[in-house]
Amino acid sequence: MNKFRRPFRSSKHPVVPCQPLVLPVKSRGVEIRRGAKFRDTWQLVRRLKLSRCINLGRLYFSYQASRLLKKPIHAGLPAAVAVEPTTSCNLRCPECPSGLRSFSRPTGRLSLADFKNLIDEISPFTLYLTLYFQGEPYLNKELLDMVAYAHARGLYTATSTNAHFLTDDVARRTVESGLCRLIISVDGATQDVYAQYRVGGRLQKVLDGARRVAAWKRQLKSPTPHVIFQFLVVRPNEHQMEDVARLAKECGADEVRFKTAQVYDYENGHPLIPLNEKFARYRLRADGRWEIKNALGNRCWRMWHSCVVTWDGRVVPCCFDKDATHVLGQLNGRSLKDVWRGSDYREFRRKILRARREIDICTNCTEGTRVWGH
Repeated sequence: MNKFRRPFRSSKHPVVPCQPLVLPVKSRGVEIRRGAKFRDTWQLVRRLKLSRCINLGRLYFSYQASRLLKKPIHAGLPAAVAVEPTTSCNLRCPECPSGLRSFSRPTGRLSLADFKNLIDEISPFTLYLTLYFQGEPYLNKELLDMVAYAHARGLYTATSTNAHFLTDDVARRTVESGLCRLIISVDGATQDVYAQYRVGGRLQKVLDGARRVAAWKRQLKSPTPHVIFQFLVVRPNEHQMEDVARLAKECGADEVRFKTAQVYDYENGHPLIPLNEKFARYRLRADGRWEIKNALGNRCWRMWHSCVVTWDGRVVPCCFDKDATHVLGQLNGRSLKDVWRGSDYREFRRKILRARREIDICTNCTEGTRVWGH
């Protein structure tokens, strides 16, 4: 059994039975404010300076060459970097190692000094910076200073939050920091349903925080951050998908996205897998066993264009390596460029091209399948 796995049970809030539903939209989400997606895209495109465009081209063509020749050919530097502000979290979500307190690696918080050193190195070639990996980013009190520093270096910045710390002052500072995208997890339209997955969370606090951000955007006449209500579709909440779109509009969000859920030990089924197959990452086979909707081909674009840096400077392949079991380098006294071009990275890319399904973190991966419904 996966060490992060804890059976999903709730005696207080039983699983709500429901029938598969058909949304009035066929896309992965709903745009709440007209033109919001275009404005968000523009925030990204306007940061495409020449050096970053050249880097993206080198990454793409080296990836395609690697797929064709079946050997790791790599040029360029990471165009997207995810940095972990902290591993700490205030909630107890049942399929999350932060929520389960099940990490074998240390829990801690990224320092502003270490963050600045990283940004100074990557800003010439990196376009997209995610200030999130595991944990709740706003528990790091220096988060918005980090955002402001990266914003001043011309990076597109995004973070994801459970929105329990968006006081009026924090909401104002979030807007003032220059954050481009704010993803707010809203996995239910009523408290009883929301709390089945966001264990320990309060939906009203989330909605109030979202309203504060929207209010400060209006007051400061700021187009950012682009606020996304992210709805993780699981069986207990799938009947509320339309309701959360209504809540998003009421709270001033720009967009709603419906995300499929990763679960552990899915082979024998799982109470979180939704009945609506459109929003499930897994499918039932004829023999009664479940499998991921992914052929797990020997390729991975993530390994050619992005990486994840933990709070203590470990560089790991991607967001599926939650416990940092595949450390490809350590930034303490070493540059990200050196790690990215190092032998450990090269060997991991070689394994991807040879037999991806033999790598443990790849067996439950969405690379090659849809994360946002379809």
